[in-house]
Amino acid sequence: MSALGILGTGSYLPTREVSNKEVAEWCGITAEWIEERTEIRTRRYAAPDEATSDLAARAAVQALQAAGLTAGQLDYLIVSTSTGDSPQPPTAFLVQDAIGASAAACFDINVVCSGFVFGLEVAHRLLAGRTDGYAMVIGADVYSRVLNYADHRSAILLGDGAGAAVIGPVSAGYGLLGSELSSMGQAHHLIRIDAGGSRNPTTAQTLAEGGHYFRMDGRAVRDFVMDNVPPVLERLLRNHGVTAGEVGHFVPHQPNGVLLRRLVERAGMAQARTHRTLERYGNVGSASVPVTLDDGRRSGAFREGDLVLLAGFGGGMSVGASLVRWQGCS
Repeated sequence: MSALGILGTGSYLPTREVSNKEVAEWCGITAEWIEERTEIRTRRYAAPDEATSDLAARAAVQALQAAGLTAGQLDYLIVSTSTGDSPQPPTAFLVQDAIGASAAACFDINVVCSGFVFGLEVAHRLLAGRTDGYAMVIGADVYSRVLNYADHRSAILLGDGAGAAVIGPVSAGYGLLGSELSSMGQAHHLIRIDAGGSRNPTTAQTLAEGGHYFRMDGRAVRDFVMDNVPPVLERLLRNHGVTAGEVGHFVPHQPNGVLLRRLVERAGMAQARTHRTLERYGNVGSASVPVTLDDGRRSGAFREGDLVLLAGFGGGMSVGASLVRWQGCS
């Protein structure tokens, strides 16, 4: 394969900041309880006139600016989301129209919180062997529209946001070194929205029963993460002859601060710098990894040649990890 890497990143978080105090009042708990169990302090909610494609388009524009490219230069546009604007058309087509990426082939993927990492590998494969191709991978979700505040253990975690990355040619030895993707459909019931699809179409009864709300078995998800993410990371590093101690930066999905600390220890990532945005933004689903990656890039944390390990995990259930040799982008 040609050397392909991240040429630019971008992110967009809605302007409405929602504090633990607000969420606590809706859920009938305390702000202190939320922070103690999640380490989240605030999250962002989309405005009434904002949908997933709006957030995604804003992040895409920023990523293009960072890469020094125009939307017309994109060959592919991939949007990872589980909260698309509507069942159809694909959200990627709305983003294409919004940013003017008229030459790009567009499609959505839905691997929930692992989707951005899966999207990177798809883009890598699509561009393999080319020296002049570019792809945009976006992770975007608007979870505030599917929250049930009677289920406080999930409602306190989630927010809205979008993150994007432009993929294209980089110098030999840099860029996307490889990925490890894993899907475990036998655990599909752990994170779900039961109604609104072809099995349980929208009816007055499904609405009354709250079937359109996000549901999660928190303890089982925690066990899944601890049991399944470390082996995937270990396998990826081993396949590329890298030790955990050589990884400079760990950019994981942002589910919960307490869980993330335990995962870092279990996965042997304590020597790497773990990047976190959950304190400010909460869990933004498929956007978590690209939003956190963009945050690190903007802060100047990544240096030429640094090894950066990306890890997504969540609904499906799935785990995706990518290893990147960083080549600086503005």
